[in-house]
Amino acid sequence: MEALTESPVVISDMKRRLRDIQMAVSWRDFANTYFQKSSSWLYHKMDGIDGNGGAGGFSEAEAEQMRGALIDLANRIRRAAENI
Repeated sequence: MEALTESPVVISDMKRRLRDIQMAVSWRDFANTYFQKSSSWLYHKMDGIDGNGGAGGFSEAEAEQMRGALIDLANRIRRAAENI
């Protein structure tokens, strides 16, 4: 009996998906705050490459973490706006 292995889901077009907010966010601070990683790590992920220049991107778990981080940031911005 042959074991089936699923290849992991990798999202390599995150930069395209975030183009609307790309210039409005400090990705250095974002990477540090939400991932405890460097900005270069996040830029490589968003560009769909790994640290060695090969194919890479966000795993399913990292994409979910990114989604949660963006929602948290959106909520923080909304609270700040409501305080004006």
